[in-house]
Amino acid sequence: MRRAAKILMVDDRPENLLALEAILQGLGHELIKATSGEEALKCLLTDDVAVLLLDVQMPGMDGFETAAHVKRREKTRDIPILFLTAIDGEAHQAFRGYAAGAVDYLSKPFDPWVLKAKVGVFVELYERRTELTSQADELRRQLARYDAAGLGELGDSVGEALRRARGLVGSDDAGVLAALDEALATVDRMAATLPAPTPGLTR
Repeated sequence: MRRAAKILMVDDRPENLLALEAILQGLGHELIKATSGEEALKCLLTDDVAVLLLDVQMPGMDGFETAAHVKRREKTRDIPILFLTAIDGEAHQAFRGYAAGAVDYLSKPFDPWVLKAKVGVFVELYERRTELTSQADELRRQLARYDAAGLGELGDSVGEALRRARGLVGSDDAGVLAALDEALATVDRMAATLPAPTPGLTR
């Protein structure tokens, strides 16, 4: 069963976090709340987050500084950041947000339906990439098993699919997923015609 994606919401005002929770809870994802940039960075040490909703104006570490820290960490640099701000649509603020690594920038008050739609898109992309990674890992396990059993030719037959799996980001996700599915099905069909690997063999 697929686990619910996690959405991290960061705002120093509890009432704003409650409002975000009311808007997004119907999506069925796990909502994590943080009241400061520092708290958000601590959450990201342990939680695998699909999208980060980040208030710009916060005491101490503001949204831009928080985003800079997120983008500097290898583990979190690819998390999409959606800035939320009460600053009245100043172009240089929006530019600063994009320069800090934001994928989008919404001014308060924003349309709840627009926010839900945008978050939904980012979560869907996260889930597709998670599925692709899972398929790639399964291929690696299959290849390791057959390599250990000395069945190198079978590994060669799906090696190209594995190489494609290593370059998932920026590719046609749907096409790669279909290719991985086909490769795994090929492995299963070929495995059914081969003798079982000798027990106890390891790489």
